[in-house]
Amino acid sequence: MSLLNLSLLFTAIAVVLSYHVNGQRLLDNRQRTFTIDYENNTFLLDGAPFQYIAGSFHYFRALPQAWGPILKSMRAAGLNAVTTYVEWSLHNPKKGVYNWDGMADIERFVQLAQNEDLLVILRPGPYICAERDMGGFPYWLLNKYPGIQLRTADVAYLREVRTWYAELFSRLEPYFYGNGGPIIMVQVENEYGSFFACDYKYMKWLRDETERYVRGKAALFTNNGPGLTQCGGIDGVLSTLDFGPGTALEIDGYWKDLRKLQPKGPLVNAEYYPGWLTHWQEQQMARSPIEPVVTSLRYMLSSKVNVNIYMFYGGTNFGFTAGANEQGPGRFIPDITSYDYDAPLDESGDPTPKYEAIRKVISEFFPVPNGPLPTPTRKMSLPSVILRPVDSLLNKQFLRKIASPEVFNPTPLTFEALNQYSGLVLYEALLPTDLKSDPLKLTVEKVYDLGYVFVDTNFIGTLSRQNAINTLPITQGTGEKLQIVVENQGRINFGTPNDFKGLVGNVFIDTGKLLNWTMTGIPLENTTKISEYIVQKHLSDRKKSSKRPKISQGTPMRHGPMVFYGNFDIARIDILDTYLNPSGWGKGVVFINGFNLGRYWPRVGPQITLYVPRHILKSTMNEIILIEYQTIKAPFMTVGFDNTPKFN
Repeated sequence: MSLLNLSLLFTAIAVVLSYHVNGQRLLDNRQRTFTIDYENNTFLLDGAPFQYIAGSFHYFRALPQAWGPILKSMRAAGLNAVTTYVEWSLHNPKKGVYNWDGMADIERFVQLAQNEDLLVILRPGPYICAERDMGGFPYWLLNKYPGIQLRTADVAYLREVRTWYAELFSRLEPYFYGNGGPIIMVQVENEYGSFFACDYKYMKWLRDETERYVRGKAALFTNNGPGLTQCGGIDGVLSTLDFGPGTALEIDGYWKDLRKLQPKGPLVNAEYYPGWLTHWQEQQMARSPIEPVVTSLRYMLSSKVNVNIYMFYGGTNFGFTAGANEQGPGRFIPDITSYDYDAPLDESGDPTPKYEAIRKVISEFFPVPNGPLPTPTRKMSLPSVILRPVDSLLNKQFLRKIASPEVFNPTPLTFEALNQYSGLVLYEALLPTDLKSDPLKLTVEKVYDLGYVFVDTNFIGTLSRQNAINTLPITQGTGEKLQIVVENQGRINFGTPNDFKGLVGNVFIDTGKLLNWTMTGIPLENTTKISEYIVQKHLSDRKKSSKRPKISQGTPMRHGPMVFYGNFDIARIDILDTYLNPSGWGKGVVFINGFNLGRYWPRVGPQITLYVPRHILKSTMNEIILIEYQTIKAPFMTVGFDNTPKFN
């Protein structure tokens, strides 16, 4: 081929690459740029002014099979970008162990977004809050460095962030916009202006560490609440705000305050709230009316504000991933399992009236796709399933099969010191025999978070961090061995991230310190060992498991938290999403086919049902393992499956 023909070929290829595909220009990577034009207060996409309307969707709150349909629904609403956090703890669950498969396959998520013609705004933290356990930090940091100062220039913390970012960005670098991918923006930290440390050295280090990988191929930004930019902003990085619906005067006031610190640059509401989060023991699910949401959105878009709707799809805190908040000094309030958030797409991914109203507003300012709009998917109800008691977690024979080895120490050790992520820990010590008072007074300095107290496996009462109960009377002569089963309800996600779990501090009987503890970890990370134990006891026989359990109505767990088992078939051709209804049960966690649906607590609510994605179900022999911590109030042990969620 002649040089002239070769030159013509390259020219033709360049022309082809500049064509539009799905409404988005495909350019040679040297031409692809996403930058900030501070003087003209706008973003520039490939050199042209650009405004985005995005929605938050956290890949770790939905099964991978649902990612594509949810992203398609988001694009159908007129969004041109999707925003997601990156959860360090999901990808790095154990020290030196990394996970990039299944729900952790972030590369596939980014690719699916690009396939739907959505740009991506990445929020890698390393702290993300997101109402997740420990704000997305992996718990093992507290095991490896008990005194670590998270979110500061602590050398140990910076070393671990550098290691994590090297792993993360080695995978995501190809997806930056300037490298041919959809990632246009990368956040540095998260709402740091709300954090007490205000460590400028740390923030500048993190900016530089992030830019080591981004290298101008995407734009950097920070995000803070109104009036909190001074500690949360960084030189050379775009500052954005987050806030919910308000009057035009209020919204303009937020921007006016921002302009005092950042006189120029595009305005961004990086978290515009169409709903809100909910905690256990609150009276009802948080709900937000539609009208103020769309009114404020219309005002911002007309003012050329870039908006990210948080959340556009909320999803579910499966397993033990839900975090907790502090409401006032020392007031601990754990997050519920559902993260529905009253978002435009509900927990199952179905569009709501809020979706339709928001799409209408977006269509006034942005082109919306002409394709079909999403419609609610069918859900199924199923006959109640009878569950059979397997064994108490205080049964030593059972514990030896499913729990971690016993650990002995003069004083109680935390979950983190025991290198345990979540679940339960059994603390045991002998009661003193030389005290004359009756009853004895049990005092635990800090029980984080719920402590179920037994003496010789007989239930005495409950200690509660949320309800500030840390003392109980113990009648003399009831037994010799004190047993406290402590439940981790989720590490704090906003506020103090160093939230150790278990018996934190000393335990006293009257005024004397109780020493010489035996601790047994019950991580409940999977049900493999429990299933093996069930098989050994021949409880997998369907005929046996269908018999009515011999537990009467209102039976408390007088001999420790109890494991229950059952199985069921689905007598229908199409398997649909459903909602497990644990009404009548007390508090605990439930697995279906080995998948942890999350925590249930129908007695206090406001969440009653647990969302069950169809993707974890099969036609026959679906296995339920339910671990009940408290009390049974049903006539006999059953769980239901409803075709609608139940809250409040």
